[in-house]
Amino acid sequence: MSRRIDLHTHSTASDGTTPPAQLVAEAQAAGLDVIALTDHDTTGGWAEAAEALPSGLDLVRGAEISCIRDGISLHLLAYLFDPEEPAFADARRELRESRIGRAERMVRLMEDDGHPVNWAQVQGLAGGTVGRPHIAQALMAHGLVGSVEEAFRPDWIGTNGRYWVAKRELDVVEAVRLVTGAGGVAVFAHPAAARRGRTVGDDVIALMAEAGLAGLEVDHIDHDDAARAHLRGLARDLGLLTTGSSDFHGTNKTVRLGANLTPVEAYEQIVARATGAKIVHA
Repeated sequence: MSRRIDLHTHSTASDGTTPPAQLVAEAQAAGLDVIALTDHDTTGGWAEAAEALPSGLDLVRGAEISCIRDGISLHLLAYLFDPEEPAFADARRELRESRIGRAERMVRLMEDDGHPVNWAQVQGLAGGTVGRPHIAQALMAHGLVGSVEEAFRPDWIGTNGRYWVAKRELDVVEAVRLVTGAGGVAVFAHPAAARRGRTVGDDVIALMAEAGLAGLEVDHIDHDDAARAHLRGLARDLGLLTTGSSDFHGTNKTVRLGANLTPVEAYEQIVARATGAKIVHA
């Protein structure tokens, strides 16, 4: 029987709504055999997820790293890296601090305009690193927007919107080197997700491959059939593996666990390449 592998999920350690212990329980209930916990710029949910791991489910410890190239924001999935490796640990700490400062600045801008959100409320909504979804939840609680999606529009905290504040991001090629330097495996998250904004060209992906990129996340809710076909061809040309995942965020998004899956062969390659951390077995 083929294993069901979902290599991109989020918990309350970043901007998901599901605590890590509950996430692994839901993954088992969804029929998954392997789940990767990839919260934004943090390993904060690793221990709880590992402690609560149910029988029959394997845990891939990872993170989703905030990156930039040519003024375009993008994300890099980092799997099975050594969390104590100094250079990558310092980079993740700086990214988290930037996220918090950025979120607080957004809230202050809204307060200055007379909106009833406040920083204490937003912090209370976050189980880990504060992010935009927690601000969106505060806006919803006050009836200012009807959904997280509405909050992410230009009138509120959408990219370059009225209350938007930029955050620190790593150059993506340098981020690939940091991940591999920490014994991890780097996969480009949703590289063709044009609905989120501008995407980088194939030339940038080629540079990432030269720096040690292992794969492309191809099967993703934000990729249509044409995008998936193009990415598979590019992966073949560059010698990269391809993955699939849900990018699960709990109730912040409608996508469910296991919505897209990673082939067993690609998963085994990721595990074989990693030297920084091991799979956690129940």
